[in-house]
Amino acid sequence: MREEFKNEDEKIQDKFKQKSWTEVKTNDSWAIFKIMSEFVNGYEKMGRIGPCISIFGSARTKTTDPNYLLAEEIAFKVSKAGYGVITGGGPGIMEAGNKGAHLGKGISVGLNIELPFEQHFNPYIDHDKNIQFDYFFVRKVMFVKYSQGFVVMPGGFGTLDELFEAITLIQTKKIAKFPIILVGTTFWSGMLDWIKNVLVNEYKTISPEDLDLIQVVDSADEVVEKIDAFYKKYTLKPNF
Repeated sequence: MREEFKNEDEKIQDKFKQKSWTEVKTNDSWAIFKIMSEFVNGYEKMGRIGPCISIFGSARTKTTDPNYLLAEEIAFKVSKAGYGVITGGGPGIMEAGNKGAHLGKGISVGLNIELPFEQHFNPYIDHDKNIQFDYFFVRKVMFVKYSQGFVVMPGGFGTLDELFEAITLIQTKKIAKFPIILVGTTFWSGMLDWIKNVLVNEYKTISPEDLDLIQVVDSADEVVEKIDAFYKKYTLKPNF
């Protein structure tokens, strides 16, 4: 159970309280079991879902926003193409993804995280595929392990976190390459220009070919085409 604090200062002060070695060791030991239980629960449920595409984006996107409607359309067409849809299970773009999969009668998975704000699960997740997490890193393992592609809509820090982790894992060959598709040229062009001009050309902190790990599109049809084109040479089969 989470401790309740009146404000951020109280939370910070609590973290700096001197704890005995016994307290630290005991807390860490019990945390291991909680972490293990989240991994086991996630593996058991996710291992049965079949090929899926993860859709990421802002939790703050309104239902009338063009990006919400586009995410819903993408999820609908992805599900009709035979893939399930995984989201973070919350509102905004996540809700749109689950809604599109639900309307397309496809598999709709929600990987929920307990947060002090923003996050509550949306009503379009399959009842047996609404999985709760307390640890971000366990949840992130599930996204990467069970996704056959990432579709990234406009979002904030959480969206960028998922995007760059996936790119890093592929770049370092810790996982096999899969499609990473950014949706919205207008939204993503500034970031991509900065990566190319600063990271590649000026500071040379990444290789030019690293940019090939990312594709940018503007429509639902393009998303499905990119995913199908990538997997047509492999034995991956849709869920249904």
